[in-house]
Amino acid sequence: MLQTVGEWLWWERLWLPRNVSWSDLEDSEGRVYAKASHLCAALPCALCLLLVRYLFERYLAIPLANVWGIRDSVRRKAEPNAILENYFCSRGQVPSQVDVTSLCKKTSWPERRVQVWFRRRRNQERPGIRKRFCEASWRGVFYFFAFVGGVLALYDKPWFYNLKEVWAGFPKQSMLPSQYWYYLVEMGFYLSLIFRITFDVKRKDFKEQVVHHIATMTLLSFSWISNYIRIGTLVMAVHDFADIPLECAKMFNYAKWHLTANSLFVVFTIIYIVTRLVIFPFWLIHCTWVYPLEQFAPFFGYYFFNVMLLVLQILHLYWALLISQMVYKKKEMCKNYVRSVDSPEERSHKLSHMKDAGTRGRANGH
Repeated sequence: MLQTVGEWLWWERLWLPRNVSWSDLEDSEGRVYAKASHLCAALPCALCLLLVRYLFERYLAIPLANVWGIRDSVRRKAEPNAILENYFCSRGQVPSQVDVTSLCKKTSWPERRVQVWFRRRRNQERPGIRKRFCEASWRGVFYFFAFVGGVLALYDKPWFYNLKEVWAGFPKQSMLPSQYWYYLVEMGFYLSLIFRITFDVKRKDFKEQVVHHIATMTLLSFSWISNYIRIGTLVMAVHDFADIPLECAKMFNYAKWHLTANSLFVVFTIIYIVTRLVIFPFWLIHCTWVYPLEQFAPFFGYYFFNVMLLVLQILHLYWALLISQMVYKKKEMCKNYVRSVDSPEERSHKLSHMKDAGTRGRANGH
């Protein structure tokens, strides 16, 4: 049975175009091709990155947080209560009104005291600012070096300037050492994020992040095995670019450098729109949908790879909606701030009005 499953899983029509077999992608005459066995190196790479992250956060990020005066706020702890703790851990962090009433009877506490206990207990679970700062600094540093490495691996390649070159000679395209290391480090990084997903800060888009990591790992693995390496490196470089100013903006926001953080957020928004909403769908997805058909007939891998790219694009549109909401909130905050600040003429007018009112009051005997 396992042999049958294996034969079906590695059926050539799933991974390769017609008239191409796995034997055509065996190393020969100095040409080296990507193999599924290479993916096993992503696991030790992920473990190494976890170690590097630990050392980075302990000896670089935390000292930097101390220099910038980033401190966790002091939170009042919930008083010990076995009944409420059992509910909190097993049933949920936000009890319904019916459950609050039931817990009041079990604990003989008033409703207000039970609600305060749950609020303080939820605050205990929230990660501190220092932890958020360490995560943002690690990701920002990684994305910066990954993007620089990707550009160095791509800048002298013809497919970096002409996307039709991506499919020249496909799938019999020899693997380059720079492509191997670029893929290995990126896959190790996303695999390390999956390992840390239960320990890292859980944000509002936690479920979307999980889908994104799984889709990314699936795309990287499939593109490696099917020799979609050229387009894969372009997709990784485009994604890494926008994440650099985003993580830097988070760092400065935690440090309360709000002007710098807002400026970086504007830069991130512009880069995000250009790379994720223009270049990715209209250049890269167009490149994977249209140009391959000039070389070979569609096959399962062709449809699967493009569907996974569309999944990423749907996530991009979702995050673009969140970004637009954040920009709108920032805009409203700025308007309210401007309204709250009076001009010198307005202040002098109010002052004269107050003096006139006081004079009239004294004249009336008040």
